[in-house]
Amino acid sequence: MLPMFRAFGLCVFIGVSHADWILQEAEVLPYSADRSSWLLHDKVPAEHPVEFTVALKVDEDRHAALEKAFWEVSDPKHPKYGQHLSLDGITQLLAVPDSRVGLVKDYFEQAGATTVVGPNKDVITVSMPAAAAEAALNTSLSFFKPEGSDRRIVRASTQYWLPEHVAREVVMVGELLQFPHLSTAPLLKPVQGSGNWPNSCDAPGCSGLVTPAVLAQRYKLPSRSDAVAKNSMAVAEFQGQYYKDSDLSSFGNSCQRDVKVDKTIGGDKPVPGVEAELDIEYIKAVAPEIHLTVVYDNQFSLLSWVHQITSLQDSPLIHSVSYGNDEKQQISAQYIFTCNTAFMKAGARGLSILFASGDQGVCGRQGCGTMKHAPFHPDFPGDSPYITTVGGTDFKGSDIGEETAWSASGGGFSNYFGIPEYQKAAVAAYKASPDANLPPQRLWNNTGRGYPDVAALGGTKTPYCVAVQGTFAGVAGTSAACPVVAGVFAKLNGLRLKARKPPMGFLNPFIYQNPSAFQDVTSGKNSATRKWGFTAVKGWDPATGFGTPDYEALAKASMSIVSDDQSIVV
Repeated sequence: MLPMFRAFGLCVFIGVSHADWILQEAEVLPYSADRSSWLLHDKVPAEHPVEFTVALKVDEDRHAALEKAFWEVSDPKHPKYGQHLSLDGITQLLAVPDSRVGLVKDYFEQAGATTVVGPNKDVITVSMPAAAAEAALNTSLSFFKPEGSDRRIVRASTQYWLPEHVAREVVMVGELLQFPHLSTAPLLKPVQGSGNWPNSCDAPGCSGLVTPAVLAQRYKLPSRSDAVAKNSMAVAEFQGQYYKDSDLSSFGNSCQRDVKVDKTIGGDKPVPGVEAELDIEYIKAVAPEIHLTVVYDNQFSLLSWVHQITSLQDSPLIHSVSYGNDEKQQISAQYIFTCNTAFMKAGARGLSILFASGDQGVCGRQGCGTMKHAPFHPDFPGDSPYITTVGGTDFKGSDIGEETAWSASGGGFSNYFGIPEYQKAAVAAYKASPDANLPPQRLWNNTGRGYPDVAALGGTKTPYCVAVQGTFAGVAGTSAACPVVAGVFAKLNGLRLKARKPPMGFLNPFIYQNPSAFQDVTSGKNSATRKWGFTAVKGWDPATGFGTPDYEALAKASMSIVSDDQSIVV
């Protein structure tokens, strides 16, 4: 006999039994071709192996203790600034009961799974045949493909359920309802760029494009930096994106930079992808002296990736990510909560996470309608208050100099999160500025967290020169801006570690306390092709944040922080 399935506050009677099941992520709509860029391809064979991430409940008082520790160690004005927790320290702080871990673990193992409990005991990775997973989750699994691509992912084509006694110990199961956004970073044909500066790379195709030398001049980067023990950085790659050593060598040799990957976690076929090679080439263009890890996640899963990096004993200190979800309706409260918990775990350990703000302006990936202007669509995780978000700019003229907001740079105000304490004054000043020319209030949330926090070159006026698939071409997008800013902060970590100071960890309190360490951007609007957007003004704005890096000023500001305990624990 079939069990009675029960949603939160809503009963859906499927049959009769003594067993109660609870619908998970109840507000997330099941897959629909009408609102997805992914196409349902075929049913998953019964024996096909699947893997997913089960996030366990963390008791409220323990979650509050994690957030408290996160803010204390991240605020340069707090006595505990830089006193980061170890991996074991996070485990002890969360104190997830062994009984909870054992109950969920046993349930899936009895259903035919192999399980791996994460070091913090709040996540279990489950691997099992598809048919067993469908029975354990009371769902249906299918292959999905993007149109015109051979790539495929496994996701649930219906909602999923757990027995009541298991559901009350689980927040969510990842890799079921969340569909990733497919990168739209434009790979341009090799053409003459519009920049009026000498080509510092040997490749003729780099002429007029942004190169490492352009970034070094604009952002005042030092000509040489020493490698420092324990300093490290990483880029995250999803969506079938990988790199080829020959492309990295070609870029490095042409542009006089030491570009190599020191370590790869995960891995895939060595087929070059523009997103991956852009990330690698330009984070190393900024910080060639720093150990680089590529963290590859073939699950197309933000949850899986963040679990990877927070489970490492020696996780890289800086993480640059170009990632977003495809549809707003695929984001649940549980998904956001679980991601933010992981971001706090990272920050409490002294890790910095930077995300690109997106490349569709204020309307995001869903757009703002046609006949009537719909409300703006802020991006997640770009609007999370627990990470640093990087927007994009263009040069205002044809020379290396003043910048303007790139019209397609993502930015705005969150619909999920209130204004965090660290940015309240900056957001209030923006809204009070007579130059802001704010969009109609019906289009955006006046009480939400504002993003991005900072910016860097990323617009289409002068794209970045990238070596990919054996040639040089121009690539634009906030996916270019993010690794550049990440590389800058990795260099700042090097200065601090060399002086036996702790790494910077979560960056936003430092950023908002040091606005003069950035080169302000005071023109442009991120409206993309629409009438309304947010205008860049003096000070912080939701188009470019506080502006673009000034390494010399940032170095002074980062080294002037005084904390009570200078010990290094990562």
